[in-house]
Order: sequence, then structure tokens, then C-alpha cells
Amino acid sequence: MLKNLSYGLRQYLLVTFNYWNFTITDGALRMLVVLHFYSLGYESLDIALLFLFYEFFGVVTNLVGGWVGARLGLNRTMNFGLGLQIFALLLLTVPAQWLTVPLVMFAQALSGIAKDLNKMSAKTSIKKLISNEQQGKLYQWVAILTGSKNALKGAGFFIGGALLTLIGFRNTLFAMAAVLTIVLLMSLIWLNRDMGKSKAKAKFSHIFSNNRAINILSAARMFLFGSRDVWFVIALPVYLSSVFGWSHSETGGFLALWVIGYGIVQGLAPRITGNESHSPPGRKSATLWAGALLLSALAVALGIQREWHPELTIIIGLLVFGAIFAINSSLHSYLIVSYAREDGASMDVGFYYMANAMGRLIGTLLSGWLFQISGLATCLWVSCLFIALTTLISLGLPRLHPHAASSP
Repeated sequence: MLKNLSYGLRQYLLVTFNYWNFTITDGALRMLVVLHFYSLGYESLDIALLFLFYEFFGVVTNLVGGWVGARLGLNRTMNFGLGLQIFALLLLTVPAQWLTVPLVMFAQALSGIAKDLNKMSAKTSIKKLISNEQQGKLYQWVAILTGSKNALKGAGFFIGGALLTLIGFRNTLFAMAAVLTIVLLMSLIWLNRDMGKSKAKAKFSHIFSNNRAINILSAARMFLFGSRDVWFVIALPVYLSSVFGWSHSETGGFLALWVIGYGIVQGLAPRITGNESHSPPGRKSATLWAGALLLSALAVALGIQREWHPELTIIIGLLVFGAIFAINSSLHSYLIVSYAREDGASMDVGFYYMANAMGRLIGTLLSGWLFQISGLATCLWVSCLFIALTTLISLGLPRLHPHAASSP
């Protein structure tokens, strides 16, 4: 059956399969670490700091990883990411007395590097499988890949928690490492070895983009993801537990369902925005949807500030915010792949995801600090500020889509 599919589609399916399996283990590993160390008596902010290097090395990896991908090919960066994740999982299977905080932070740093190598490789590879004349198809493929990734990350939360209960911490890590080993072997055999490799010798100085559209989009992306994580990563889970009295399973389950729904909306973004075929999105779409996100965040911030049915405000507000945020994220993911240069696209995509990781790092640190000194409402007002900056920055994107003239 697969032999009847086009070469490009077969490669896309293989890349997606790699990305899916990696994403499940990434989500499951995060839940394993959170639950395991919470059971050992760690406070929520202490647990969050375990992921500090995970986010920090995402910044470094995306900046350098794009250059490595252009030099060596996306096949190698994707496979190296898979191998590194396997090593990180096995590193955490050491005896309990060796499982110290520095070791876990080191393993999370490796996992963060692996995740961003895998993501950068997967997103950039689509650029190589679809021509510039098929912008509608490019938007759909990027949306499906991005949306399915986040839905499966939410599923990974469930899987991590369930396996931790059923077979324990170490056995779960061994099981996930075994699955990824099979995926890595398949990728080594069937993934195009020269995919994404730059024809010209990529210079290290080129890791910093000199493309105005990409720089503007990267800045917008940084504030976009900072606006989410400043209240979602630490402040929200602690607020749900401490203020509403939700159990950890209720909090984790709700957030996992939110991530799954978020991923589904991302996959449907081309239909929702009406840009499936002949009208690829550009500045107008990015600005309008960022403005809509700002309105949703303002509504939640006002509701929490005035203590207007806080539980109802959070639940409904988070669902609306998540849906609109998913569309913004999907639009950005398409635009970076589309704006990226043909030769050496991984460097443009890597620079963009560096900004994405920087936004997450800033948001994560602010989330813990602001909530501790001032509460959830302050986190939400900072989120509104970040979204307002995203909206203003998006106005600087090109008026016309660079490939609009050649779209069918």
C-alpha cells in the first residue's frame, strides 16, 4: 500500500511517525519527572527548576541545530535527536540513590536538545517535500504535523502517569527507550540521507537570520509563547491545586485534555482561517488572530482580578484562549516554513525556534516568580502585555505573501 504513495508523501509519513513517537515520550517523561519528584516531597517551584536546562538548551540547540542540519542533512539531526532521547531516558534508570537533582537536570538538558533537534528537523523537512507553488498544501501539512504533535504530547501526559502507576518509574523509562530504538532503526533505514542538506557550504555566521520577515516573525513568536507560559506552566497548575483544591490527578488530567484539544485545533487551523488552498495566510491573518488572542487574555485577566466566578473564568477562559492560541501557533509554524530560504532552510527554521524556546524560557521563569510574589492575576496581565507586543510586531510582516504570485 505504501509503495503506491508518492515519494514525498512516504517521507512525510516517516518524518511524522518519528515525530509522533518522540513527542509521546517527551510528554510522558515530563509527567514522570513531575509526579515522581512530587512524591519525593519536592515543591512545585523546585520541580519547575528541574526543567530549566530543558528550556535553556532549547534556545542553544535551535540556534546551532539549524546550521548543523544544513551542513549534515536533516536525516542526521533527526536521528541524533532520537538517539539522544534514548540516552536521556536510560540515564534516569539509575538506582534511586543516584537519581540526584543535578543528574535529572542533566538528563532534562539532553532531552531538551533532543526534542528541538527532532522538531526542527521535522518542520524543515516539509519545506523540502512540497514546492513553493503548493502553499495551501504546505499549510495543511504543517498544521497536521504541529497539531498532531501537541495532541500526542497531551496523550503522553496520560501515558506517563498511567505507566508510572502500572509498572513503575524505571520500567516505564526502559519501555519508552525500547520503542524509540525501533523508531530510530526504521529512520536509519528509510529516511532520505541527504534531505535538507545545503548545496552551498553553510557558514556558522549565517545562524543569525538576515531576512527581515523571519526576524519579525521570530520576535512575534517569542512573545507569543512567553504569553502562554507566563501563566500556564507553573502559575496555573499551582493555582488550580491551592485555590480550587483540585487534586493532582484532576489538575494533570485537565491540562492534558487542554493540550490534546489545543493540538486538534492546530490541525484544523487551515479550515478555521479559510486559507486551505488559494489564499495563503500572511500579515493580515497573523495580526487579526493575535488581536483575538489579546481579547481572550484580557477577559480572563479581568475576571480573575475582580474575582468573578474564578473557577468558571479559568475553565472557560483557558478553553477559549487555548483554541485561539492554537490557531496563532499554527499560522506562525506555516509562515516560518514558507518564508525560509530554499537552500539552508534549517538555519531559518532553527533561528525561529530559538526565539520560540527563548519565549518559553522567559515565560517559565516569570511564571514561577510572578505567581510567588503577586499571584495569577499579575501573570495574566503580563501575558496580555506580551500578546499586545506580538500583535504590534506582526504588523511588520510582509504585506503580500512571498509566494502569493505563484500560488495556484
